[in-house]
Amino acid sequence: MFIVILSAVLALMNVYVWKRLVRDTTGPGRTRRILTAVLVALALLLVATLVLPRVIGLWESGWYAWPGYLWFGASVYLFLTLLALEPVRLALRGWIKRQPPRPSEPDSDPHAMSRRMFIARSSAVAAGAASVGLVGFGAATALGPPDLLQVPVRLRRLDPAFGGFRIAVVSDIHLGPLAGRAHTERIVETINAAEPDLVAIVGDLIDGTVAELGPAAAPLRDLAAPEGAFFVTGNHEYFVEDTGSWLTELERLGVHPLGNENTAIRRGGAAFDLVGVNDIAGERRDDPPDFDRALAGVDAKRPTILLAHQPVLVSEAAARGVDLQLSGHTHGGQMWPFHYVVRMVQPTLVGLSKVNDTQLYVTRGAGFWGPPVRVGAPPDITVLTLEAGT
Repeated sequence: MFIVILSAVLALMNVYVWKRLVRDTTGPGRTRRILTAVLVALALLLVATLVLPRVIGLWESGWYAWPGYLWFGASVYLFLTLLALEPVRLALRGWIKRQPPRPSEPDSDPHAMSRRMFIARSSAVAAGAASVGLVGFGAATALGPPDLLQVPVRLRRLDPAFGGFRIAVVSDIHLGPLAGRAHTERIVETINAAEPDLVAIVGDLIDGTVAELGPAAAPLRDLAAPEGAFFVTGNHEYFVEDTGSWLTELERLGVHPLGNENTAIRRGGAAFDLVGVNDIAGERRDDPPDFDRALAGVDAKRPTILLAHQPVLVSEAAARGVDLQLSGHTHGGQMWPFHYVVRMVQPTLVGLSKVNDTQLYVTRGAGFWGPPVRVGAPPDITVLTLEAGT
């Protein structure tokens, strides 16, 4: 249903782009027909990119997924740029209409018509240049190395023995037709170079089956952290038919899933509880987040750190007295101005915030979904350094 709705929205956007880039800038004839055919082909390519990988498989789709998703990003920015130019275009057209007609041509003014065409073509060129520039910059950002962020976090009840304890937080890796084994290898190398004590992968690792993406995920076995690597599901883990097969595969790779459960992390006689809950999307598989089960047996005298893919779960975490929640899901907005939309449905877009006595940290994620484009939201891996205090 999501893909159907998204395809319908993108189709309407492409119709608007066609009107402004083709119909308004050309007269009837061969040029208009050719440009219309090109835009129709790009629109069909975009729909195929969204739908066909689920039918014919990921790797068979790679050859058209790249141009399809790049057009996805370009069409979005063409639509937004043309929309932003609309008031200017309408104001200039109104000014042209107010000009008195030439006495020699009382019924029509070809000069006015040429001026309207000039305005339409100028706005099309401006929108095209802006879109190409934004998509080019965004692609270089999305496909480049993730930022490595260092963030100190103070936790009440944290034993001083854990002072300086480092947790590498990574989310939204999104292995798929555009991001494969090399993407995972670079993420693993970045994490290992930071020398964390523990690795937390907070969901949306994959966009395909184990058979398709198992080799791409294999470098996760090389994660090096004394206290281990842990994983919780994101919504995309429930887009595949057999979520359990991925949990088994991750166990085989040495990454421990926390499915509504907890484990104690110990240092000498001190400890804190690491808790994981399933993503909200698990409800459709009768596998929802279950805080009662996840928090069963935790010690109220020591800190609790929760791994939960979606930041919106922080309200429940705060009600349960969780000290720190680690999340992803937002991509930091991924493509400006969608930052503002994400802020409407999630309590935090990115970074460290607080809900009652619960701190929430949201990473922008190390990958991308859909267009390989990030504008105003570079990918990141975060190393949280725990400190005792209030």
